[in-house]
This record gives sequence, C-alpha cells and structure tokens, in this order.
Amino acid sequence: MAETDVNRLSSAARRAVFAPLDTEAKVEAVARRLGDAIVLGLLADGEQLPGESELAALLGISTVTLREALMALRQQGLVATRRGRGGGTFVCAPADTLHDRLSQRLNAQTAEELRDLGDYYASIAGGIAGLAAERADRQDLDAPHRSLQDFAAAEDAATRARIDGRFHVEIAAAAQSARLTREEIRLQTEIGPLLCLPFMDAEVHRIANEQHRALLEAIAAGDAVRARSLAEDHVHDQVRHLIERRMEGAKAWPVEQVR
Repeated sequence: MAETDVNRLSSAARRAVFAPLDTEAKVEAVARRLGDAIVLGLLADGEQLPGESELAALLGISTVTLREALMALRQQGLVATRRGRGGGTFVCAPADTLHDRLSQRLNAQTAEELRDLGDYYASIAGGIAGLAAERADRQDLDAPHRSLQDFAAAEDAATRARIDGRFHVEIAAAAQSARLTREEIRLQTEIGPLLCLPFMDAEVHRIANEQHRALLEAIAAGDAVRARSLAEDHVHDQVRHLIERRMEGAKAWPVEQVR
C-alpha cells in the first residue's frame, strides 16, 4: 500500500488499532495486534510507529512488553528499526504477504470450516452495518466513501483485497464501537487474504463494488434493516466464491488428501 494511503484511514479506525489491550496482555497479543494491522495495510509500508513510550501508553502495556513484541515483528520482517537522527520503528510490509497467507490458509481449511467462518463473519458484519446506519453521521462516512472509490479503481487482486478490508474496517469505525472495530480487524486478517482469489475475477470485483456502494447508501440513509441484510449477503457471497475455489483446487488432489 502506498504511504499516501496512511491519512485515508480514519482517526476512529486508527484508535481501534492502537486501543489498550487487556492489562495482562502477553507479547504475542501485542505482536498480533500490530502485525494484523500491517498485513491488512491499515499501517502503511514505510509508516513510522509512535515512539516506544507513547505506543506502550496507547496500548496500555509496559515498555518491556512492547520491546519484546517489536522484536518479534522485526523477526517476521514486518517492522524495521533505524537508529540515530530521524530513526525509530517503521512498518515494513512485504509485498507477498497476502499471497503467502492465501496459499496456506485456503488449502488448510475445509469447505465446512469456511462456511462456519462465513456465518460468524456475516453476523458480525450485519451487526456492524446496522449500528453504523443508526449512529454514523456524514463525516463518519467520509473514509468509507474514499475506500469505495479506491476499491472501484483497484486493478489487481491484492490491492482489491486490501482495500476491501479497509472499507469494512471503516464501516466498523463508523458504527462507533471500538470492540467491534477490533473484531472486524481480527476477522479481516483471517478471511481478508483469502479474498485475493475471487478478486482476480473482474466480474467478482464489479459485483463486490456494487454491493459496497449499496451498503454505504443504506447506511447513509439510516436504513439499519437493509444495511444489515446487505452486509450479510455480501459476506456470504464472498465466502461462496472461496468455497468454490477451495473445491476446485481439491479436485486436483489425490482422494485421500481431500478433506
């Protein structure tokens, strides 16, 4: 994701990324929160993270815990630390992250597991959309509108998947629930990378764009019932594409490997 996209993430969504963790948070939880945000492109490649003291305070953790989490992220190649004047910790998102996760996760899940994930995600997405329709004002929807435009213009599958994730995180932020926004981020890291496959198809991209537009219109109109229904249908439609791709791949495997 280009560095210029940093300012396109709304302040509400960014607050959710840096919201305090549980007081007993472990190093793994901190690394996962920040790593997920990097993988989704919510923290852009090259972006400088807040200083250690400030970031530890934002997350509600000790600087010792934060340093260990940053070390884990450096080992994963997701951040880099520069010393001296102008130094700090910077996001270093590898270009192939989505493709790697796609290959590993889609092949590792059964159609039943994908369907169950879709059912859960649809219920969360529907609830978020309904709340957004009830709570969001015009300013809250500025960021989703920008993501809508970016998604329509995206030309490759990886970019489409990233912006799709950003769009849904912004809808969650517009619902004014930090907890639901964090859950949306978590779900995006689980299913978002997989959407690279269906988004390779121009027709799937076109339909998803229409679904996004209709959802945003329903939210802007304050129609919570329609917004919930559209969000649920959109998620189920995307998961259906994933299951179809998963089964197509399974046909080429030996019978004993098909799960």
